[in-house]
Amino acid sequence: MTNQKKLFQYIDLFAGCGGLSDGFEQTQKYSGVAHIEWEKPAAETLRKRLKTRWNVKDADKRVMVFDIQRTEELFSGWRDNRFGQHLGLNSLIDRDRGVDVIIGGPPCQAYSLAGRIRDKNGMRDDYRNYLFESYLAIVSRVQPDVFVFENVVGILSAKPGGTMIVDRIKKSFNDAGYLTLDDFRDAKFDLEQFGIPQKRSRVIIIGLRKEAFKGHNLQVVLKNFYQEFSNEHHVEKIKSAKDALKGLTKFYPKPIVDLLGKKFSHEPSASRFLNHSPRYHNPRDIEIFKLLAEDIASGDMKYQSTTALKRLYTEKTGKESSVHKYFVIRPNAPSNTIPAHLYKDGLRHIHWDFNQARSITVREAARLQTFDDDFEFLGSMGDQYKMIGNAVPPKFARSLALSLINLLNLRR
Repeated sequence: MTNQKKLFQYIDLFAGCGGLSDGFEQTQKYSGVAHIEWEKPAAETLRKRLKTRWNVKDADKRVMVFDIQRTEELFSGWRDNRFGQHLGLNSLIDRDRGVDVIIGGPPCQAYSLAGRIRDKNGMRDDYRNYLFESYLAIVSRVQPDVFVFENVVGILSAKPGGTMIVDRIKKSFNDAGYLTLDDFRDAKFDLEQFGIPQKRSRVIIIGLRKEAFKGHNLQVVLKNFYQEFSNEHHVEKIKSAKDALKGLTKFYPKPIVDLLGKKFSHEPSASRFLNHSPRYHNPRDIEIFKLLAEDIASGDMKYQSTTALKRLYTEKTGKESSVHKYFVIRPNAPSNTIPAHLYKDGLRHIHWDFNQARSITVREAARLQTFDDDFEFLGSMGDQYKMIGNAVPPKFARSLALSLINLLNLRR
């Protein structure tokens, strides 16, 4: 990187594999001071991306693999059996230059509606409800002029301990010297409206440091920002899943055992695309995938209701489920949401091509999240699905980063 002094400086918290960071880097207007993530496969993926795509020579130092809840050590440094050693965040921040923006979003499972349904206590006791406090502690100490807090729509209704989490967040940041929108419902975005080929809704909370924006009516400034962001980056044509996955290698069912004894359910054809090979499916699931995809392609639509899908699951497996397990991605519409849960199974992300009869690959999930094809994911296949599902789509992050420049230029 050159001319870093002229670039806006940012820190990425809960950075994952770097969906937000990649979008900010794409603008060529920002420089990452630090990227903090505690899961090693995601951190290693981000390190490699920063080195190979964005020419960050000291990415090993800037990507900090550590528990963000250990705030004092995060700043002053640590020597740890699990996380190794590092001089800490203080060693990376230029005190004279400071930090313009902190970005990131605490893990969303405790706020997600799906997570609350699955958990017997509605996630009320989940420690992740309070990870925003670690985010707040770092914002309070670093004092960026702007922060970007991304999360799932479920955060709007989450009520751990009987108190609305959004009220707690607003008050906590206000006490720390930052103002946010009065009503976070105005911060909700449907990402397919921004060119993301999947149905994915997120809340983007922008906070402004009051001292940095003196002389401005900050509620007006924020409302104008959200409106202008939407106006500038909305797309005229929604992108479909078929558009997104165009040109990728196809894989057809062909059970095989290789020389190392590894089983494949689909022919392991050579692919020029990174991270693009199918996961293993047993013969029963292949049969179900083919049946469901043919049902849609033929127009019969016998398995479109929840009742029919639950009945099919029971017929094929002998088990019962309170929710339907299967979903075929519709080619001419945005995909359903790509979740972190995809690392456990792909039953709700079945490819529409009944001849392939499989769930989507890591690369297909990445395409639906708008990661570039040269973005390489490291770790196990499960790690890769998980980090992609947890990420902010880089295309959306880029749009957000560009619009933030107008806010940053309002500072006194």
